[in-house]
This record gives sequence, C-alpha cells and structure tokens, in this order.
Amino acid sequence: MALSQTPIPCTLMRGGTSKGPFFLASDLPADTELRDRVLLAAMGSPDVRQVDGLGGADPLTSKVAIISRSSRPGIQVDYLFAQVSIDRPLVDVTPNCGNMLAGVGPFAIERGLVASRDAVTPVTIYMVNTGNVAVAHVPTPGRQVSYEGDACIAGVPGRSAAIRIDFLDTEGSVCGTLLPTGRALDQIEGVEATLIDNGMPVVVLRAADLGKTGHETPAELDTDKKFKDRLEQIRIQAGERMGLGDVRSKVVPKMTLIAPPRNGGSLITRTFIPHKCHTAIGVLGAVTIGTACVLPGSVAAGVVSVPDGAVKRLSVEHPTGELSVELEVVGADGAEPRVVRASLIRTARALFRGEVLIPAAIWDGASSRVIDPHVRAITHA
Repeated sequence: MALSQTPIPCTLMRGGTSKGPFFLASDLPADTELRDRVLLAAMGSPDVRQVDGLGGADPLTSKVAIISRSSRPGIQVDYLFAQVSIDRPLVDVTPNCGNMLAGVGPFAIERGLVASRDAVTPVTIYMVNTGNVAVAHVPTPGRQVSYEGDACIAGVPGRSAAIRIDFLDTEGSVCGTLLPTGRALDQIEGVEATLIDNGMPVVVLRAADLGKTGHETPAELDTDKKFKDRLEQIRIQAGERMGLGDVRSKVVPKMTLIAPPRNGGSLITRTFIPHKCHTAIGVLGAVTIGTACVLPGSVAAGVVSVPDGAVKRLSVEHPTGELSVELEVVGADGAEPRVVRASLIRTARALFRGEVLIPAAIWDGASSRVIDPHVRAITHA
C-alpha cells in the first residue's frame, strides 16, 4: 500500500534572528520546480497562517537552508538559501540570508559534512545564491558542537555560543558590482538614495527625506499606507536601476531608512523586507549599510560618524537592539575605499531533528535523491 505522506529528514534551526528547516540537498528533489513545490508544502504555503506546515507566518520564520558537501576548491559546504513566500506559491533563491548562515556550520558538522576540530571549527561556506564565501567559526569543545555560551544578540532571548562569521569579498553579490549605477548617490522620486550591494541589494534612504524620524516602531511604519506606497514606488524604480528588472514579485532590493542614533550606536535603521518593516535587521543588510556609511558622498554623509582606521566598527541600531559590524577597509587614504572583510557575531541553535511530512501526491520521494555514505543519519540521541 502506497504511503500518503513522504518523510524528508531535516533539522529545524534558529540561525541568528531567523528560523527554518535545514535540509541536505541529497534529501530533496534535484529538479528545481519539484523541489520548490516540496518546500512550499513543507512550510505550509501559500497560507497566511502557514497552519499546514513548518512556517511561522512571518518572513523571518519562512526560510529554508539547503546544504551539500562542496566540490569547489577550498570550500567545505555549499549553502542555498530559499525565502518561501507566506501567501503566494513562490520560492525565491535570489537573495542570501546571513542569519540562516549562522546555522550552516553547526548543521554541517553535526551531519558529518565537516570534520570537527577541538575548541573551534572553521567552516568555509559557498553561498550559492550570490557566489560569495563566508567562514563561520563554530565552537566545538571536545570536538562537539556547543550551543551554550555568553553571546547575546538583539531579537533572540537568552545567551548562546558565539559564532563569528567572516564575509569575504561580498561586493556585487547579486547586482554584479558594489554600486550598480556607478554612483554613491542617486535621486529617485525626488529622494536621494544610495543603491548598493555588498552581500545584499539595499536602497539606503535618509528617514528625514521621507518625513520620518527613523525612530518609529515597525507597526507605526507598516500602518502608514501613503508612506509604504511611496516607498514601493522608489523600490520599483531602484530595482530597474540596479539591474534587477521588475522587482514587484522579488524580495530584493531591501529598503532601509537611516537616521542619527538614539542609544549610542553609529546610526539607527528601519529596514523593509521588502514590504514589512523588519523588527531587527538582516546580517548582510547590515554589512551593506555599513559599507554605504564608509563611502564618500553616500546618503550616510552627515548622518553617521565613521571611526578612523582601516578596521572600522559600526553599531547599527534597529527596532529591537543593535548589531555591531566590523569592516576592514582598504584604499581609504586618497583612493576609493573598498571593504575586503566584514565580520560579526551571530548565534544559532538546533531546535528539532526528525522528518517533515509532505503529501505523497506532491512528491513520493522515489526520485532525485543521491545517497552520500559520508553523511551521518539523523539520530535522536
């Protein structure tokens, strides 16, 4: 008798301020269209509550990570990120997610893709979505992944082990170049903007130029329909200028308002992902915004006080706290500055290991799986 549901191994993980299932690529269909139907079923989309799946009815909890052993020289694992739409049958693999990235190292070690070291295990990760590389430094005392520690990040309760992530040469990750228009300052709909991509395509705007302080709550901004409509018109035009085409159905570019800080940071931000105001800020979004701050002539001029030195630490305030970004800049003395490394601290935690069940009518699980004998089976010990 045929089974009515197909079990698929996965680990539900929190990565930074995001959450979602982590899959081995070999446990999913190789065909892209079929894979996306499987992911929609697993997350319970489209449905505003995602009641029939693992999704949490919020963009931050409707995310998926697909991991595989890498065949690229110097790279240990490949990471494909998927943003699963909540109310539409859409799986978007255009952007990246630096928060979910925090869970890739622990997952890869625990599933046997990467051999652990004593104390700390560096995991070199190729971000398939954007073609960039990151190195996650995962605490592994006794050669076991540890989630316990003293690191605290805004938007996540409690404390966990610190995972330092180094982003290497992320400029132009989606748009092909750091400044897609060739300028640090553009004007759209009468508003000055910096269109930039250093890991995430972002349109950076001064909050004051849109009649905002930058200190409003996400709820206050989300209920201002006139403001949101204007922001979307700017986003659509910016998407065209950034070479992203018609972005009405895309989650990039992100829109970020900046303003002088309120709590001792370098600046305060309000980011839209892309239509709902983020309660925090994305990791790669923060890297990109930090990069805009160090570029002469950007919209950040006069808003942000940038520290001296080749290594600059910026504290990016957001609705639920702050995220500190460390940028290593070259060419700052007379030449056009370039960020060659961005580092920050994230935390992650495995929440559940097991199998997600999807209707067998969508996929019977019989095709497109590749068995890797080096990958550990999921255990419940």
